[in-house]
Amino acid sequence: MNTHMNAHLGADTGTPPVSPDPAKGPRLDWLDTLRIALITLVVAHHCAQAYGPADWWYVEGGPRTGVLATLSALDGTFFMSLFFFVSAYFVPASYARRGGRSFVRGRLLRLGVPVLAGALTLVPGLMYAYYAHYRGYPDISFPRYFADVYLGLGERPADWTGPSWPDLQFGHLWFIQNLLAYSLLYALCRLVARSVRRSPAPVATPGPLPPRRVPGHLAPVALTVVLTGATFAVRVRYPLDTWVPFLDFLQVEPARVPQYAAFFVLGILARRGDWLDRLPARTGWTWLWIGLAGAVLLFAVGADAPFFAAGGANGASLLWSGADSLLCVALCTGLLVLFREKARWNTRFSRSLAADSFAMYVIHVPIVVALQFAVAGHGLPALGAFALVTACAVPAGFAAAHALRRIPGFRRVL
Repeated sequence: MNTHMNAHLGADTGTPPVSPDPAKGPRLDWLDTLRIALITLVVAHHCAQAYGPADWWYVEGGPRTGVLATLSALDGTFFMSLFFFVSAYFVPASYARRGGRSFVRGRLLRLGVPVLAGALTLVPGLMYAYYAHYRGYPDISFPRYFADVYLGLGERPADWTGPSWPDLQFGHLWFIQNLLAYSLLYALCRLVARSVRRSPAPVATPGPLPPRRVPGHLAPVALTVVLTGATFAVRVRYPLDTWVPFLDFLQVEPARVPQYAAFFVLGILARRGDWLDRLPARTGWTWLWIGLAGAVLLFAVGADAPFFAAGGANGASLLWSGADSLLCVALCTGLLVLFREKARWNTRFSRSLAADSFAMYVIHVPIVVALQFAVAGHGLPALGAFALVTACAVPAGFAAAHALRRIPGFRRVL
């Protein structure tokens, strides 16, 4: 259950886990902490890709363990949905402060530029390393690979092994790409709504709406039921880890779209209704315990248990769609309250890490893959290699991100 686009092309700070416009103020310090925790989890998730799940990855042939396969499956149930939620939380205020046209320009700069730059630099480098190590074709230079194989300007080999032709993809940058698409769709909806109202007046800054009833326990239950039905319906045709190009550019994993889209919308609603401050702690703690119990059960049975299926019109697929949706709702709800209640930190170091998290997301995979290649062949067990790579990748990634953002011009988009 890989967040990497394995079979196809794959702010205003621009930070993916949070929005491109992090709000200031002590009451939102905990969102910075959550942002740091989530980006660290993303790095660990990709560190585990070489040692656990059967998904395609840039490094092959290493030791594997079912524990890391299950960890990858658990991560996949909730962490990207939580990214979309927290990112969307800041979108309404950003739109209102900047106006529609400036909002769109800012998103294209802060999200679009890193996607295109990464797809022309970082990702081809990763794919070239895979080509050179595992495909078994005659050695070619990187410029020739980039033109003939990555861009597909050369002739496709008769015995091409894939995963797709050409190698052009967006890799882990799919999230930024999808976030950009959701943000532009939000801007379009605001424009349509304004046209319907036929109001020439500027849109007022969207502060919290008049007090409304905060969602209680029934709301997560209903959301779980709806997501279960939607994800099962989609996975009948598109199993997990099936990536498809939309409009020949936007790379999506349809099996996860119901969750991602729902949590992006919920993030916007949470901002308008001030849910993050008003959600009762008791509700969050209850759902956190439900999520943790589900996680323990998942590890007990293993993600490869026969009654879990990645897709299809069968009972196992329905069961996993339900479990997946429940874990998503429970852990997202619980973690939001956990960090709100227990992680209200505000230090210079934490602010620096949070500010660097977008750059960390963009550049971390080459660092992870380089470390995975470095430890290969040293006889480490899967868990040992995973622990070593993660322990090195996280500080190295943050250090590289911090240094990169100090280069003139880079800070504007990172």
